[in-house]
Amino acid sequence: MSYFPFADYWWFYLGFTGFVLLLLALDLGVFHRKAHAVSFREAGIWSVVWIALALVFNLVFHQYAAWKFARDPRLLSLPGFDPDAAARQAGLEFLTGYLVEKTLSLDNIFVFVIVFAAFGIPAAYQHRVLFFGVLGALVFRAAFIALGAALLEYHWVILLFGALLIVTGLKMMLAPGKKIAPERNPVVRLFRRLLPVTEELHGQRFFVRLKGMLYATPLFLAVLVVEISDIIFAVDSIPAIFALTREPMIVFTSNVFDLLGLRALYFLLAGAVERFALLKYGLAGVLMFVGLKMVWLNDSFGGKFPIGWSLGIIGGVIALSIGGSLLCAQRGARKSQVAPAHCSRDRL
Repeated sequence: MSYFPFADYWWFYLGFTGFVLLLLALDLGVFHRKAHAVSFREAGIWSVVWIALALVFNLVFHQYAAWKFARDPRLLSLPGFDPDAAARQAGLEFLTGYLVEKTLSLDNIFVFVIVFAAFGIPAAYQHRVLFFGVLGALVFRAAFIALGAALLEYHWVILLFGALLIVTGLKMMLAPGKKIAPERNPVVRLFRRLLPVTEELHGQRFFVRLKGMLYATPLFLAVLVVEISDIIFAVDSIPAIFALTREPMIVFTSNVFDLLGLRALYFLLAGAVERFALLKYGLAGVLMFVGLKMVWLNDSFGGKFPIGWSLGIIGGVIALSIGGSLLCAQRGARKSQVAPAHCSRDRL
């Protein structure tokens, strides 16, 4: 049974969406009204702001859940229901889900670096591309979450998604990486057939009219590929967070806060992505763990694997992969030679 049914909390979704749109409007219309290259310092400040905002929301959400659960006759009538324990569970589920989404979004950064290089997008315009990419991603994620919440009512779908995550994790860990060529993406090639694309940029414009004919610019192609990549990543990330919680509200809010901070995280880490050579093993481990939760662990623990354990395992796996990557890079720098093969990242 859902603690936050949509019929009772439609007002929250409406208000939260309006709040997010206000933040995005302020971001583009005030703080980034003029195109400029985002510095490391600026990216760091914004990363702290978005993470702090997510943590504040988590605290307020926990407090509200504790207050609401203690006054909800529908929930209080359930045998053995503990309002405080349920509120703690909801708060931990949001925190764990946010950590998983933030972790999986690190893989997006590698793709963004390649996309911007392939289409020759200068640093001054990259924030604009990511802004509209995030705006579209919010719409697609909301649709995927609604679809996932409906499908996961069937147990066989849970097992299917869990198996998909395990297989994806194994492929990420064992299979050699494939080179990404954004300009050869089938959707991009189809778009070029439908509408001509200019060879050069025209400032911040996505479309331009030349000699009476409408053209798209490489800036729009970059947005298109960013959207496509997010849809692909959502196939993994949405089932992964549904393995941690069955509450669509928690899935939605944790996804939104991750997407809001994704641009700042990109500008913070874009120059150092190659230092995280072992990150793909951490991401693979997270995907396989949440897949195991869906197909086995939850049932083995009476329907719900302890969320505190999940948070510790996921955090530990990611910390080990990041720490190992930095240690590997440091050793390579000391030897003044290319990192050993076992420290290379070939996923891209």
